[in-house]
Amino acid sequence: MTTRRTVASVAALGIAPLALTALAASPAAAHGSMTDPVSRVSACFAEGPESPTSAACKAAVEASGAQAFYDWNEVNIANAAGKHREIIPDGKLCSAGRDKYKGLDLPRADWPSSELGAGKHTFRYKATAPHKGSFELYITKDGYDPSKPLKWSDLESEPFAKVTDPKLENGEYVFDGTVPNKSGRHLVYSIWQRSDSPEAFYTCSDVTFGKDGGSAAKAPEAEAPSGDQIDAGADKSTVDHSGHGGDHAEHGTQHQEAGAAEPAAPQDDTGNAPEANGAAEPAAATGTELAETGGDSTTPYIAIGGAAALAVGAAALFGSVRRRATAGGRHSR
Repeated sequence: MTTRRTVASVAALGIAPLALTALAASPAAAHGSMTDPVSRVSACFAEGPESPTSAACKAAVEASGAQAFYDWNEVNIANAAGKHREIIPDGKLCSAGRDKYKGLDLPRADWPSSELGAGKHTFRYKATAPHKGSFELYITKDGYDPSKPLKWSDLESEPFAKVTDPKLENGEYVFDGTVPNKSGRHLVYSIWQRSDSPEAFYTCSDVTFGKDGGSAAKAPEAEAPSGDQIDAGADKSTVDHSGHGGDHAEHGTQHQEAGAAEPAAPQDDTGNAPEANGAAEPAAATGTELAETGGDSTTPYIAIGGAAALAVGAAALFGSVRRRATAGGRHSR
């Protein structure tokens, strides 16, 4: 009887390392939005979801409701896996094809905008839940008409800025890029693709080149939300930075938990639905300078190493118990 209880206890110990390993490998949620140049959703959140001041943000809140702007840092698709053009239909780039954020797709020339010039520029992306991944920034082609729905073909074919695992400063990803020579009103489209998950985030930032800025006379200057505004709006946000809960289930955007089934691919009426996607390969750890939720780059390996040590100890103990049980059986004969 004693032997059976001992074996059962050892078996339970054998399961513990597996549980620790799963916890160590569990991905954390990533959330954020472009703040330089200021994204549409950031600008409207900064104006106040309940009482925006610009005509464009008022129209966006009327179309989407205030909650979409309290959830300003979650314009995402959970299983994008790099298939952005296949998943997001034309005319819905700014909302990432999510009905919740449809107000961001309104075609109009008076969205709050940021001044931008050709040449080197330092970009900033507020990361309310940072994680490893890559950023790509696209700009609209010459002749872009903001009064028409934004299509993929309106963007230049290649990103003008691209970076992997940029540095994190004061809660913002900071990286440089060279802006092409443009004039008038344009739009910068960003894609943040996580490297440890298929999840991706999207933003539209309205920008003006030159003093006249094309239609700049009708568009107010965009402002990014302050830290105080972000803190004040947190209680009204449905975004859960632990990666669970919130309004992630809409449009197939729920986050994956460790061991959970992969979410269904988003569907739309245009035939743009993606194929089933697998998770991207995790980026190799390169040091603590890379932003990572839940510890530095050594954390998962320490946890897994500890779990492995427990597994070896449990196996040795289990073998010892079996040998004693066998020997006891021989002596009793």
